[in-house]
Amino acid sequence: MSTKTDIRGVSSHVGETVKIGCWVNNKRSSGKIQFLQLRDGTGYIQGVVVKSEVSEEIWNDAKSLTQESSLYVTGIVREEPRSKSGYEMTVTGIEVLHLTEDYPITPKEHGVDFLMDHRHLWLRSTKQRAVMVVRAQIVRAIREFFDTRGFTLMDPPILTPSSAEGTTELFHIKYFDEDAYLTQSGQLYMEAAAMALGKVYSFGPTFRAEKSKTRRHLIEFWMIEPEMAFVELEESLEVQEQFVSHVVQSVLDNCKAELETLERDVSKLEQVTGSFPRITYDEAIEFLNNNGFDVPWGEDFGAPHETAIANHYDKPVFITHYPAEIKAFYMKPDPNRPEVVLCADMIAPEGYGEIIGGSQRIDDPKLMEERFAQHELSSDAYQWYMDLRKYGSVPHSGFGLGLERTVAWICGLDHVRETIPFPRMLYRLYP
Repeated sequence: MSTKTDIRGVSSHVGETVKIGCWVNNKRSSGKIQFLQLRDGTGYIQGVVVKSEVSEEIWNDAKSLTQESSLYVTGIVREEPRSKSGYEMTVTGIEVLHLTEDYPITPKEHGVDFLMDHRHLWLRSTKQRAVMVVRAQIVRAIREFFDTRGFTLMDPPILTPSSAEGTTELFHIKYFDEDAYLTQSGQLYMEAAAMALGKVYSFGPTFRAEKSKTRRHLIEFWMIEPEMAFVELEESLEVQEQFVSHVVQSVLDNCKAELETLERDVSKLEQVTGSFPRITYDEAIEFLNNNGFDVPWGEDFGAPHETAIANHYDKPVFITHYPAEIKAFYMKPDPNRPEVVLCADMIAPEGYGEIIGGSQRIDDPKLMEERFAQHELSSDAYQWYMDLRKYGSVPHSGFGLGLERTVAWICGLDHVRETIPFPRMLYRLYP
């Protein structure tokens, strides 16, 4: 009599006969023994088929199996120290469900375009599975962090009548007889939610119609956007430090096997704890200009600039107090120096760029009206946002973390296209 289980659960069944639904990841033969590398989504295990111990039918069924064929395998779980999982199966039965022919993704090298065209199958590979498991753990850690610290999850709309950033890089759609856009941020709505619930966060898809082909950009990506009433910039930076440290340490604690599969240097991640270094925009400009760059004050930083700054530190680094002219309309000016705003970008180590952007928000109604005029924003479209300053305005701060860039950094990936199951990029809408 066999017990149905998954590969993840075999440690509870040593010496017992179990039944597992799985796929053939690979196989090899050594004369009178066949070694089946099996996967079921929860993990990997080797099934050993010994010719002298099974019927001819079972032996032939094992022989017929091809890469990605599906089956139920029955066998006895054994401890095996040489196995990565620590276990293997002595196969006693095979029920073939489907024999796969000409599976397109083979152990040989394939080009990126080919793999992206077959993304629905590429997800089955060992490395891609590891990335998805790490992503899921990051999501779990994000929710855990905010849910245990008094934040309430809120869901802002995906269809919006206006833009949080005031840009034209939006996906325009018709909303019956009106114009609407796919959201590029839930922030403005989260500010309204914070005035009702104090500390809130959203977690959902956002869309940017940027014609960018860099390794850091996706058209559709997921954002975590906390907003906090009665919180000023310094307090927000402390929350961000604790948040990112929690996420990284959670992955280190729970995804050891996956990080090993990805060949990630975990010593770099182990340093992501405690306080993070901080430099002002002015100090960043000085550093860059002293290290071979020519960046005038008032210009934003590009990927090479962020990488040069990040390489100077072992942890993520905050760059604070950017010029107001290059930041969003809602950011609060520094009372002591109004040409810069109370904001910070968190730059990840190892060349992964900005993973968090945040600021203290303007809470003065008159100043917000001035910003509307300067940025030529429609007072009709944003009247509800102005109401937040008219009725019980308070100091408040928030930030947004891009999930996919964070996954890329923690996994040590070269490109964000591998951080989401089905990436949407400038020239990629299939599958």
